[in-house]
Amino acid sequence: MNQLAQPIPYGFPITLEEARRVASAAMDEAGRQGWPMVIAVTDSGSNLVALYKMDHAQTGSVAIAQHKAASAVRFKRPTRAFEEALAAGGIGLRLLATEGACPLEGGLPLVKDGAVIGGIGVSGMQSTQDALVAAVGASALAS
Repeated sequence: MNQLAQPIPYGFPITLEEARRVASAAMDEAGRQGWPMVIAVTDSGSNLVALYKMDHAQTGSVAIAQHKAASAVRFKRPTRAFEEALAAGGIGLRLLATEGACPLEGGLPLVKDGAVIGGIGVSGMQSTQDALVAAVGASALAS
């Protein structure tokens, strides 16, 4: 008997204290690397809770970081999944018609007690670097 995995539920929204901890950890990592970045943290409804724009970060990254965080929450998955689907072409190109899906790596859902409570989005460098910084931020949620 083949059972489908249960979808991950949405939880109570991330608190401001948790959002600050996540964003600060990401910002500290970006600083250690010397990468000027923008870090956005949204709640489980995709609403902005915290936004850090480091000195010299490109202004275009403000909107992109928020879009990555919101996309990770709305679709309950890392934005890397959309980037890979689009890069694969073929049927993956239908992603272009999916409103709110950001096909740039660097957005992660924030999960606590098995539920999505928010998202983190990082922008400013190559998408793999954005993803590294987002992962450090997300790991601070468990601390």
